[in-house]
Amino acid sequence: MEAAKPTVLVTGIAGNLGLRLLPQLEDFFVVGVDINTPTTTAAVHFVRLDLGLEESCRRLYHLLRETRPVAVIHLAFVIDPVRIGIFDLNRMWQINVAGTARVMEAITEANRNEDDAVKQFIFPSSVSAYGPDLPGPVMEDFPLDAHTLPYAIHKRESDEVVRQRAPALRGCSVYIFRPHIFAGSTMDNYLIGAFRGTPNGRSRRAERMRQRGKRLPCLLPFGQRYLDNKIQFVHVDDMARLIAHVLRREPEAQRLTVLNVAGQGVPLDFSRCIDMAHARLLRVPGKAAMRGVLRFLWKRGISAIPPEALPYMTGEYIMNTDRLRKFLGADYGQVIRYSVADAFADCFTTSESAVAQSAAT
Repeated sequence: MEAAKPTVLVTGIAGNLGLRLLPQLEDFFVVGVDINTPTTTAAVHFVRLDLGLEESCRRLYHLLRETRPVAVIHLAFVIDPVRIGIFDLNRMWQINVAGTARVMEAITEANRNEDDAVKQFIFPSSVSAYGPDLPGPVMEDFPLDAHTLPYAIHKRESDEVVRQRAPALRGCSVYIFRPHIFAGSTMDNYLIGAFRGTPNGRSRRAERMRQRGKRLPCLLPFGQRYLDNKIQFVHVDDMARLIAHVLRREPEAQRLTVLNVAGQGVPLDFSRCIDMAHARLLRVPGKAAMRGVLRFLWKRGISAIPPEALPYMTGEYIMNTDRLRKFLGADYGQVIRYSVADAFADCFTTSESAVAQSAAT
């Protein structure tokens, strides 16, 4: 009976967003691709594939021809090198940027036969692709200027790859979402980790700190402007609902749709985030001192926040999401259900011990 369902192929199925997306796809036959086996009870046909390898392009092409999905959702991306255990920058680039190009090349070749072609390609980029210091709420046509942090640079380069290659996908509608920082009780990224204070490094000292429920302080340089910096969040479940919503729409007549994605309502400032997180704030003399503390904690395996993340912890980068509202229309409130504040608050509904255990896995 499941064979009668339309098929979708999801790369990076074992990641947090992939696992949150699966319950939204019960009316699809899901083919999941990843280097790790997804921990889920949801129905998924799993295929182990490393998109960082050149040969993965041909293997993915044959998988597309075999399963004939109506859509490909490309989530595979190394975000946290400590969690994944991939520290080599070239290896990260091969997975993140070259891997994106390989997925699009496989779709291009699979779509040479217009019968049973892939009709939709969905790629979540990131707000970080714009860079860490923006003049105000930016629209989707604002230049991408990510720097310093490898994850952000790779998101910018992958975003560029998708935009450049979109016309070659032979009748496939392409969607680039640029979500702000994912939030929710299951999330543990750089910024959420900074507010939680989880010592999520891989050292024995970090493990002992997690076992004892120790929290690292939230670092900021002296100066009111760092407390006044605005920030947005989007709940990971809202992002999953957005992807599922697009799958059930008719493909767009235009070949490329780019949308900023954030929660409802106004941004939060850092001081409010610190209060909501019940975090201990530690002020340091300046950015150089903060970078030094981050480097110390990183090198000793106490924190998983790399020193290169500094600009994204001290800058302000918010987006205008009017285009998303127009795109969703009357469905906006059913898809984007969390406000920025509620999405962030949900990060702290889990007990500290559960968060610490999550960081250790």
